[in-house]
Amino acid sequence: MDHWIIAPVVLPALAGAVLVMLRLPLAVQRMLGLAATIGLVAISILLVMAASEDGHASYSVGDWPSPFGIVLVLDRLSAVMVLLTSLIAGWSLLYAIQGGDTAGGHFHALFQFQLMGLNGAFLTGDLFNLFVFFEVLLIASYCLLLHGGKTQQLIPGLHYVAINFLGSFLFLIAVSLLYGMTGTLNMADMAVRVAAAPPSDAALIRSGALLMLVVFAVKAALLPLYFWLPKAYSAAEAPVAALFAVMTKVGAYVILRVYTLIFGPDAGVAANVAIPWLLPAALVTLVVATFGVLASPTVRSMAAYLTIASVGTICTGIGLATERALGAAIYYLLHSTFTIALLFLVADLIRRGRGPLQDRIERGQPLPREALVGCLFFAAAVAAVGLPPLSGFHGKVLLLQAAADHAAAVWVWVAVLINAFLGLIALARTGSKVFWHTSTDEPPASPYRTAAFMPPLGLLACIIALTVWAAPAATYAEAAASQLMRPAGYIRSALGLPATASPVAAPPSTGAR
Repeated sequence: MDHWIIAPVVLPALAGAVLVMLRLPLAVQRMLGLAATIGLVAISILLVMAASEDGHASYSVGDWPSPFGIVLVLDRLSAVMVLLTSLIAGWSLLYAIQGGDTAGGHFHALFQFQLMGLNGAFLTGDLFNLFVFFEVLLIASYCLLLHGGKTQQLIPGLHYVAINFLGSFLFLIAVSLLYGMTGTLNMADMAVRVAAAPPSDAALIRSGALLMLVVFAVKAALLPLYFWLPKAYSAAEAPVAALFAVMTKVGAYVILRVYTLIFGPDAGVAANVAIPWLLPAALVTLVVATFGVLASPTVRSMAAYLTIASVGTICTGIGLATERALGAAIYYLLHSTFTIALLFLVADLIRRGRGPLQDRIERGQPLPREALVGCLFFAAAVAAVGLPPLSGFHGKVLLLQAAADHAAAVWVWVAVLINAFLGLIALARTGSKVFWHTSTDEPPASPYRTAAFMPPLGLLACIIALTVWAAPAATYAEAAASQLMRPAGYIRSALGLPATASPVAAPPSTGAR
């Protein structure tokens, strides 16, 4: 099974390379892209099953020993993130082949390279290779964001490129600083060395850790570094925006990984360095994004602000820094990603059916296939707000229960409940104007193919599955949180140590400082 760990990176890389090098007809590109993505789903399920049984596994690229070579590490969290990505990608690609992939060239190749970068970021056990995979997914996302060449995509695209370029520059500085202090880039090895670092190194190690937090806050779109996201996601084509629902979760994932593994409670001079900053930033992000939802002029803009609000909710769980809260954050991460992707696809159905009015939240003529589109919007709204019976309610209840004994419990409850109440008002107003208080005109001819409803229905099915099997999903999330809070197993696997070995700090490499 260890060799399968690299498959989620290799498969889309090969598919993307074939699509670039061979000028295939569009129908063949679609078939190849779908086949690669379906294969990725199957591999991801195998990896989740393996992580559930074995706990941790690693793959050393080129068989170079750790910590000198590149290592990919599988645990419960990385496995479920790869599965989440493949499912979102599958439904997004199925929606794109209804015609959204014809607006520009190389869509399917870029889509596969995006998956390569996402999966590599989730599986890598090396900070520099995390940077490399960030760049792969970002370069692909730049091109996908501008897919179609519409004028309204240019300015948001420029902002997106500029802010992420700055984030990448800061990431290199932070990684260089930490390498200079520890002599390693392997995250497991760095965790061991940071835990054993002398007090004289505390200032520089903590500075590197906090600088990386700024970088990950940009990727996750935490306040005040979220301003690039609403217009960029609103301007993207619907299947691209749906896939981008995973992009912000990369930032949340890396915060989870780095600040439990390297800078967790056992990190010595840098123990829990991010926690005093993360929780306040997450709560303010949640509240401000909720007001953004309330003020949104379009359904796509509303979905973009709900993306930011979901990251605020997830990072609130991370900032509480307990095993129970991390489990709630992981469960809500899964729910919110499916929900945001569904909202972007429903927003596109609304846009296509309303003519010049598009998806603006204004009174207009009735939609074609109004009952079906309205039911999809209603389900997405219930999921986004966190109302019962869907999984968002369960995720928020888990988070509020985890916060009950925390010193910031009142602030967490207030922020989460404000988000739910104002989000309900905003989505109810949108549903009323778009579906209820319409003009008496006849609806236009339907622009939809029946197949266009399959991807949103598939995403809704994923949300329903997460609801029906909430208990095993929450148990899996709690087990993933337990692994994060007890990183010894990850460290042993990444460094190739026996299961009974106790990780001990090695001396810094010659010339590391």
